[in-house]
Amino acid sequence: QVTLVESGGGLVHPGDSLRLSCEASGMQFNLHNLAWYRQPPGNRRELVGTFSWDGSPNYADSVKGRFTFSRDMAKGMFFLQMDTLNPEDTAVYYCNAKHRFTRREYWGQGTQVTVSS
Repeated sequence: QVTLVESGGGLVHPGDSLRLSCEASGMQFNLHNLAWYRQPPGNRRELVGTFSWDGSPNYADSVKGRFTFSRDMAKGMFFLQMDTLNPEDTAVYYCNAKHRFTRREYWGQGTQVTVSS
């Protein structure tokens, strides 16, 4: 059973940086594609970007050039580095993993990121 646990959210000022972490238990990285989603207040959940099993990232246009995915397979973790944050980035952020073959999907519990002056 795969379990995802996020950490790293918080309240920051515009222009600041923040790194979200997702600890993945029971997951084989080479069998799962990874992703980060976010849900702004009053809006639907949206895709921030994907990080394929072979390490290829794709980012939503709204975060391209500011957000960066990474992973540490030895520690069973993956990350979302967020730079030059702005108020429009305020949302609950979720990490996600999807098995490449079964398509079974797993979600973290969500972590709040608030960007405000």
